[in-house]
Amino acid sequence: MRVLVVDDEPLAREELCYQLGELDEVAVVAEAGDGVEALAAVSRHEPDLVFLDIQMPGLTGFEVARRLLETHADRPALVFVTAYDAHAIRAFEVNAVDYLLKP
Repeated sequence: MRVLVVDDEPLAREELCYQLGELDEVAVVAEAGDGVEALAAVSRHEPDLVFLDIQMPGLTGFEVARRLLETHADRPALVFVTAYDAHAIRAFEVNAVDYLLKP
């Protein structure tokens, strides 16, 4: 499975990439530090799954999700990864497959 990791916090992004790298069936094909980079990386790398932070400068994770819905007919699956549990319902409204809380 080809994965893109999007988080504006470098340490959080690095840790998630490390954890995913431990799985044989997962290949982290790209990382992005903000929503604009995320959209470009989806177009460039065509991941199967995107781990997406919600609170980021510029485009939020929800804005990225909406743009992917509008522009990619077969967009990648989305898993929101955030420190806030308040956005869970909204995440599933944009068809997220999961919602993970950061430790």
